[in-house]
Amino acid sequence: MPAPQRILFPGATGHELAARLDLPVGTPRAYALFAHCFTCSKDLAAARRIAQGLAEEGIGVVRFDFTGLGHSDGEFANTNFSSNIADLVAAADYMRANLAAPSILIGHSLGGAAVLAAAGEIADVKAVATIGAPSDVAHVLHQFGSSLDEVAAEGEAHVRLGGRPFTIKRQFIEDAGGHDLLARIGAMKKPLLVLHSPTDEIVGIENASAIFKAAKHPKSFISLDNADHLLTRAEDAAYAARVISAWAARFLSAENIVADQGVENVVVTETAAGKFQNSVRSGAHRILTDEPESVGGLDSGPSPYDFLSIALGACTSMTLRMYADRKKLGLGRISVEVRHGKVDAAHCEDCEAAAEGREGRIDRFERIISVEGAIDAGLREKLVEIAGKCPVHRTLEAGSAVVTRIARGVAD
Repeated sequence: MPAPQRILFPGATGHELAARLDLPVGTPRAYALFAHCFTCSKDLAAARRIAQGLAEEGIGVVRFDFTGLGHSDGEFANTNFSSNIADLVAAADYMRANLAAPSILIGHSLGGAAVLAAAGEIADVKAVATIGAPSDVAHVLHQFGSSLDEVAAEGEAHVRLGGRPFTIKRQFIEDAGGHDLLARIGAMKKPLLVLHSPTDEIVGIENASAIFKAAKHPKSFISLDNADHLLTRAEDAAYAARVISAWAARFLSAENIVADQGVENVVVTETAAGKFQNSVRSGAHRILTDEPESVGGLDSGPSPYDFLSIALGACTSMTLRMYADRKKLGLGRISVEVRHGKVDAAHCEDCEAAAEGREGRIDRFERIISVEGAIDAGLREKLVEIAGKCPVHRTLEAGSAVVTRIARGVAD
C-alpha cells in the first residue's frame, strides 16, 4: 500500500491539526474520517491498523490528532468534547475542499461519541461506525477519580492518563456533562454500525446497548469477541476494518463513489509496498505492476516486459477483429498468446531482419494466434499478414525514440 501522507489543516479554533491520509492503490471508492480515542492520537496502533485495513479495502482514510494532542497544535487543557466535535467538522471541511467529502465517519472510544455527535453536522456522511464508544460523554470523567474534587475546588487539576500528564479544567467537566448524546443519536438519521467487545473493561458493553437502542434503523451491532478496549491485537483491528468496509458498501450508492478525473497520459508511481510494486494510472484505469518473487518482487502484477507482451497481444487481437468485421468473415473468438525472451541474434533463425547486423542478445516475441472454429489455409496466411500490421507490432519492429527529462520540482 502507498505510505501514509502527512497533511495539515486548520482546526475549529485556528490551531494547525496534524493528520495522516491512508490511501489504497488506485482510486479510493470512498473516503472515511477517523476519530481517535480520548487522549490518544492518530498514530495509535489500532487507528493505524484500521486505516491501513480500510485502505486495503479501497477506502481512503483521514485520521487526525484533536487539538492539543499528538502532533497537533494547541493546549489540551483548553479543549473539551465540544471542541472535538468542531475539529471533526473542520476535518470534513478540509476533506471536502481538498480530497472528497467523507462518506463514512469512524470513531474509537470517546472518538466514537464525537462522530455520533458530529454526524448530524456533516451532511455528506452516509454511514457512521463506532468502536468501543460510551453512550454518555460524562463516562470519560470516571478516569479522573478524586481529581474531580480538586477541579471543583481549584478550577483545574493535573492528572496522569496512560502514564502521561494532562491538565483538566472545570470547563472540560462542565462541557462533558452538557451533552445529551443519546438524543443526538436518535436524531442522527444515518446508518449506524456499533462495534464493541463484550469484555471491554474500560467502556462496558451496556454502552453499546444504549447506543443501539437510541439509534434508528438501519443499525447493526458487531461483537468484537475477546478484544480489549484499545484493540491492541492486530487481528482485532484488521477484523474491524473488514467489517466496516463490507457494511458501509451497501450505503455508498454510485453517486457517492469518488469520481476519478483520470490522467491524460500513463502515470506510474511507486506504492511503497515491496521493492518494485508500482501503481499504473491510465485514464480512469488503475492496475499494478511488479516483479516476480524470484527477483525480490511481490508478484502483485505483470512485470514491465509482461506489459510489452500484453500490448502486442491486445493490439493483435483488436487488429484481427477489425479486419474480420470489415470483411464480414464471421471469425470466431480470437486468443493471442505472446512469449517473450532474450536470444542470441546469431542463432535466431526466425528473427529475420531484426537480427541482421546485430550482435549479442535481442528481444524475441513469439505470437501464437488461436481462433475458435475452423479456418482454411488461405485465411490462416491472411491472419498472419494482418497481424503484422498491428500498430504495436510495427512500433516494436521499427524502434522508437524515448525522450527523458526530470520534472521541475516546487523548489526549482
